[in-house]
Amino acid sequence: MHYLLFYEKAPDYAERQKPWQAAHLDYLQKLAGQGSLILGGSLENPNDGSAILLFDAPSLDIVESHAKNDPYVTHGIIAKWHVRKWDTVVGSDIS
Repeated sequence: MHYLLFYEKAPDYAERQKPWQAAHLDYLQKLAGQGSLILGGSLENPNDGSAILLFDAPSLDIVESHAKNDPYVTHGIIAKWHVRKWDTVVGSDIS
């Protein structure tokens, strides 16, 4: 099943994210290497600190656990996040 994880960075994220950036990206690379994280990235136009990550996981709980353990979340760089199940109907990786 596909899930979208929506991130909203804290208003002061630009000043505070640098010390945690490598750990955050390493964590996401690990999830991608395990096959759980399919795609992830920041949204632009406007660049407001929003990001979306696409997961292929057996349950919502697993994706929520991934979010809770992200260094950006644990260190307050992400102010808000939520997960939504994505009912994919077209494409090569429908689940």
